[in-house]
Amino acid sequence: MDPKNGSSFTGFILLGFSDRPQLERVLFVVLLIFYLLTLLGNTGIIALSRLDPHLQTPMYFFLSNLSFLDLCYTTSTVPQLLVDLRGPDKSISFAGCVAQLFVSLWLGSTECILLGVMAFDRYAAVCRPLHYTVIMHPRLCALMASASWFIGFVNSSLHTVLIFLVPLCGRNKIDHFFCEIPPLLKLACVDTTVYESELFSVSVMILLIPVALITFSYGQIVRVVLAIKSASGQRKAFGTCGSHLTVVSLFYGTGIYIYLQPSNNYSQDQGKFISLFYTIVTPMVNPVIYTLRNKDVMGAMRKVLCRGFS
Repeated sequence: MDPKNGSSFTGFILLGFSDRPQLERVLFVVLLIFYLLTLLGNTGIIALSRLDPHLQTPMYFFLSNLSFLDLCYTTSTVPQLLVDLRGPDKSISFAGCVAQLFVSLWLGSTECILLGVMAFDRYAAVCRPLHYTVIMHPRLCALMASASWFIGFVNSSLHTVLIFLVPLCGRNKIDHFFCEIPPLLKLACVDTTVYESELFSVSVMILLIPVALITFSYGQIVRVVLAIKSASGQRKAFGTCGSHLTVVSLFYGTGIYIYLQPSNNYSQDQGKFISLFYTIVTPMVNPVIYTLRNKDVMGAMRKVLCRGFS
């Protein structure tokens, strides 16, 4: 970034919800509870998938990756927000802002790809049950998970470098609660049309290609499930896939709203609350969605608890 901006020396001020002081106190309590529940729920999913041999399958391997992503994603933003909500100092260093943007973009992009990979896993399980263990070989699962992390890393690196090359001309007040691309672009003192076009193109690939894979996978799943004569078989198949579809809807719905709408339509206040939703609410409810109707996870939880008490 050009040193004349001053941002590299003074850092940034995260305005967050400072225009609503009454809301800040309520948000602190609510977000602290949500954050603790997020840590508890996602750590529980990871621990169960390691402790119970019945959960050491491709589905739960990817679910563990998703839980780890949610843990890290929430931790990259919420602790800073909690500190800002409690004190008058809402500043963040230039390096801290760069790190926060990079990590949150990396984890968010990785989750986009991983949700598409999980849809392919469900497709293989329902539509190719006899070949499932051959298709979803542990080596292939590890390769797909690694590819998701790598693509997310490349996407985040590209955007982080580009966003901090945009001249800010000394502007350092971010009308948001963490360093995210849309509010950072609002600080620019030059025309950002070219960058916004690049951002839109990459976001289409990161968001819509996995959505296309998910749509195709579930189209095939529905076709196969409807051909099943047994009502209990249909319920089991739809129950297995329903949790994933719910998580996909929550995550992609908010992501598409933030990153695939024109900047002139972007509402700062709406953006804050939508971002609040996918940084804390979605990671908190994901473990609940995946465990509420999942007999395997509930059974593993009972076994682990009984073993602990005994």
